[in-house]
Amino acid sequence: MHTSSNGGSRASELRFVPTRWTVVLSASDTGSPDAGAALESLCQTYWYPLYAYARRLGQAPHDAQDLTQEFFARLLEKHWLATADREKGRFRSFLLIAFKRFLANEWDRARAQKRGGQAAHLPLDTSLAESRYETEPPAGLPADRLYERRWALTLLDQTMARLRGEFEQSGHLPEFEQLKRFLTADKSTIAYADVARDLGLSAGAARVAVHRLRRRFREVFREEVTHTVAAAEEVDEELRHLLAALAE
Repeated sequence: MHTSSNGGSRASELRFVPTRWTVVLSASDTGSPDAGAALESLCQTYWYPLYAYARRLGQAPHDAQDLTQEFFARLLEKHWLATADREKGRFRSFLLIAFKRFLANEWDRARAQKRGGQAAHLPLDTSLAESRYETEPPAGLPADRLYERRWALTLLDQTMARLRGEFEQSGHLPEFEQLKRFLTADKSTIAYADVARDLGLSAGAARVAVHRLRRRFREVFREEVTHTVAAAEEVDEELRHLLAALAE
């Protein structure tokens, strides 16, 4: 997987349209319902990297779940978006900075409110959080770097889910299940004759199918990254940052 050339980047800038995060930033001062829905969607998608961050800091599983839920509830309710820097508007960075502030200044108060029955939580599917955390890299990886890596992996998960949905909708899910293992393979190692046999295609058609899937994967991954930055010129830099995090 690689980032686009300069020409591709310029074309991306021309096509850059409001995304979930840009909607949130542009409407953060007005309390727009659209902004609230967009932010809630982002929170539902990206809560796990913060859970992993809290666990790596030493929080027990139950406390990490409570802490993550309370943070997102407060993020939605208390207009913390006013602190987001529009010129440095990567959702990844904003979220971690806000979470650190919450840990430093708000967590004791949040626990007291929870005991008093005042907490209103954003519903997060934390049932599998700890089993996911058990597969994370060893404890030697610092919390900040674990957060970055898990953020990148979450984007990959979102990309794969979208691709699977596209193939399923078109009636080609078995083809996707056969081809997805080639997304990260070195092209020189792909045995197209075997792919052709498994899919009942010619070798040429199998090569085209793999090429199209890899190209579509890059396109969708880039789109998912675009949803988390504030401007088109940030996309390529964010892609490089995330690929470096995955390489650790």
